[in-house]
Amino acid sequence: MPARIYKPARNAMQSGTARTKHWVLEFVSETAREVDPLMGWTSNSDTQAQVRLRFSTKEAALEYARDHGIDAVVQEPQKRKPNIRPGGYGDNFATNRRQVWTH
Repeated sequence: MPARIYKPARNAMQSGTARTKHWVLEFVSETAREVDPLMGWTSNSDTQAQVRLRFSTKEAALEYARDHGIDAVVQEPQKRKPNIRPGGYGDNFATNRRQVWTH
């Protein structure tokens, strides 16, 4: 069964990077999802699609996949440039500001 190993992206609702430091091994579903006609929920008969394993390093995830005979594909993360201002948030309220602070 194929799987993919990736580093999850940060949550779009938060500016922090929590839960983005680990690697995830996720199985790819071999069957298509079906929509329940009554409730509208999506379901899948493949239970492996629900499995999501977390590892501290990419090498640990690859070793696990190799030991258990899992055909895994690694997706490398795209790095972002950190958005760090020289003065930081506290610089907005500094008493020695050069610019006038108005609303």
